[in-house]
Amino acid sequence: MAVKSLVNIPVLNLETEMKRWNTVFKVLSQPKPDIDSTPRKAVWKKNKSVLWYHPALEKKYNTPLFLVYSLLNKAYILDISEEGSVIGNLTKQGYDVYLLDWGSPGLEDKDLTLDNYILDYLEVAVKRAIRHSGAKEISLVGYCIGGMLSAMLTSITDLPIKNLVLAAVPIDYSDAIVPGKWVKALQNGTLNFDRMAASYEVIPSEFLYAIFMTLQGFNIGPTINLVTRAHDQKYVDKWRRMDKWMKDAVTFSGAAFKQMMSELYKDNKLVKGEMKIGGRKVDLTKINCSTLVITSTRDELVLESQSLPIMDLISSEDKTYEYVEAGHVSLCLTGQFAYAIDPWLSDRSTKL
Repeated sequence: MAVKSLVNIPVLNLETEMKRWNTVFKVLSQPKPDIDSTPRKAVWKKNKSVLWYHPALEKKYNTPLFLVYSLLNKAYILDISEEGSVIGNLTKQGYDVYLLDWGSPGLEDKDLTLDNYILDYLEVAVKRAIRHSGAKEISLVGYCIGGMLSAMLTSITDLPIKNLVLAAVPIDYSDAIVPGKWVKALQNGTLNFDRMAASYEVIPSEFLYAIFMTLQGFNIGPTINLVTRAHDQKYVDKWRRMDKWMKDAVTFSGAAFKQMMSELYKDNKLVKGEMKIGGRKVDLTKINCSTLVITSTRDELVLESQSLPIMDLISSEDKTYEYVEAGHVSLCLTGQFAYAIDPWLSDRSTKL
C-alpha cells in the first residue's frame, strides 16, 4: 500500500538558486554604488563642513527647513536615492531645504569640541541659511545626535527658530542603548576613553563602525535579507546603498568624543541642566518654539526613554510627540521621515 507523505518538501530549483547566489556574489564584490544628490548648491563652507541648499521644486512655504544629521555618520542617508530621499521628498512638498554636512575631521581637528560644533558651525550655518533664504524665521530639523545639538542650540541662541523637530534624539543618557556595565564603568571611572582619544587624537572611522555594529549585536539580518531577496532588483539596489552608507563611516574629533563620554554618558549633564556650551548654560526649559519629537518603534540605537524626557523639560505650549513605525535608520532610508514631519510642519510654516 502506498504511503502519502504528510510533509511538503520544497523542490530545489537549481537555476533559481544559481541566479540568487550569482547576484549575492556580484553585490558583495562589485564597487559601491554612486549616490546622486537632489539638485543642490553649496552656500557656505567652513573647514570640512558644507552647507547645502536644495531649492523646492514648487515653493509653497516662506519658512525654510534646516536639517542637522548626526556627527557620527554621513548625512547623505537623508538623500540616498531618488525614491527614498528625505530631502527630495521635502523639496517636492514645497520646502526649501538646507543641509549641514559636517564632513569628516582630520588630525588638525582633534581639538574640536561640542561647543565648537554648536557655536562655530551650527549656529553660524543657520544664520547663513536665514540670510541666504531671506526668510524671517526657519525650522530646525535634527536627527539623532544632530537633534541633540539642535536642541542645545535652540536653548541658547537668539536666532529666529520658528519650529523645532527632533527625531530619534538622545537627551537622557541614564538609559542609553549601550550595555549597562559600560555605563556603570564610565560612572565609577573604571572605564575611561580619555587615553584612547589622546592616543588617536581623532577617533578612527573603523572604531566608530565597530561600535555601531556592536550596539546592534552584529546584526546579520541585512545579509540574510540580501540572500533571500536577491531576485528583487529594487530591493538589491536599496540594499547596496544602505550597505555603502553603513560602511562609509566618519572620523570623530577626540576632544568631542571625550566630552560626550564624560559629560553625557558619565554625568548625564544635559537632562540634569548642568551642561554648558561656550560658557552658557544649556537650559532646555528655554525652548519655547513649536516642537515635534519623533521616536520610532524599532529604534535599535536610541531608546524612547532617552527622547521622551524632553517633552517635560521644554516650555513650548505647542509641543507634539509622535511614535512612528520604523527603525532608527529605515526612517531615513525609505524617505518616510519627510512624510512623517510634513503634516505638522505645513501647519506651522508661513505659506506663500
